[in-house]
Amino acid sequence: MEKTTCAIAGGGPAGLMLGLLLARAGVEVVVLEKHGDFLRDFRGDTVHPSTLEILDELGLGPRFAELPQRRAERMTAVTDEETVVVADLALLRGRHRYIAFVPQWDFLDLLAEEARGYPNFRLRMNCEVLGFTGSGLRYRDENGEERVLEALLSVAADGRGSVLRRGLPLREFGAPMDVGWFRLPRSPSDRTGPFLRVGGGGRLMVAIDRDAYWQMGYVVPKGRPVGDPETVGASVAELAPWLADRVSQMGPISTLRVQVNRLERWYRPGLLCIGDAAHAMSPVFGIGINLAVQDAVAAANLLWEPLRRGRVTLRDLAAVQRRRAPVTRVVQRFQVLAQRRLIAPALAGKSPIAPLKALSALSRVPPIGRLVVTLLAHGVRPEHVRVPEARRPPERSGAG
Repeated sequence: MEKTTCAIAGGGPAGLMLGLLLARAGVEVVVLEKHGDFLRDFRGDTVHPSTLEILDELGLGPRFAELPQRRAERMTAVTDEETVVVADLALLRGRHRYIAFVPQWDFLDLLAEEARGYPNFRLRMNCEVLGFTGSGLRYRDENGEERVLEALLSVAADGRGSVLRRGLPLREFGAPMDVGWFRLPRSPSDRTGPFLRVGGGGRLMVAIDRDAYWQMGYVVPKGRPVGDPETVGASVAELAPWLADRVSQMGPISTLRVQVNRLERWYRPGLLCIGDAAHAMSPVFGIGINLAVQDAVAAANLLWEPLRRGRVTLRDLAAVQRRRAPVTRVVQRFQVLAQRRLIAPALAGKSPIAPLKALSALSRVPPIGRLVVTLLAHGVRPEHVRVPEARRPPERSGAG
């Protein structure tokens, strides 16, 4: 039977960041990832300054900067009446005064490559976690055989559909919308940067500038079908006429069923949940990746010593929840508020221009504006790497 010190289910931002940090501290880690690669469309791709600072602390900032990306210094909403700047990140202090839009697979490849440099780290692809045994993870390996990986601590970082969090008390908050994601070609003459488009008749659309193409999110009331490409394309052409010449080239539509929930208890003996496995977030504010990374950093800071000693108690696991749960509650309250005051009325055909303009006016008052964008960029309680580097990976000759 296989054994390790820490077994992590899920090779997403939370799982790989935690695996990297623990390996860095000299802990033996195995990450089990269901898929054979990280290439999946329409995963979260907004990397906020809080995460950029963590990458700097790990010495990964220069390599991250070489990844293909778009940098947004302003967040705008476009209504039928006007364009409103709702957040100006130029007000931030520090080195990173922007949000980086990076394909998540490139971000995950960067973390995985760095982690593989440590001899005590293993990433097992094509390994689907099936459940928690009480002393480790039961999984199906790349050959389809069921196996058990025993571990001092198992971590659920396998997303909002986690099979490991079943049985833990879950609190649901609901969401008024679902989102249909798809691609449209981008022209060099197009506007740049992400924007939210709010139109009459209850139409709502998000556009993310991916340089080579637009990643579009068409928002619909909860439970309502997004629609076929022809219907959605016609609506897109009305909301953004400058895209009308290419809606016939729309890619397949992938529907995201939006959830907002969180576990009331993130742990049981031998198991800890982090990231979306502990709290599914709305796409509002685009902070999912960053909260997952922050969870991983906090967990590593608090657990590397117990793991090295060979004994992890419930008190140790509870400390992670105590550290991160208040942040989750605050963020979800703001997300639910935005859903109720902005998104739900917009989907009902009511103009959200008044609250958007109020937010824009506040953002132009320097002390308040800086506070708003700081909360957006860094969160309520930003985490920093406190894990010692017990082992170093080999020096690389280049950034790749």
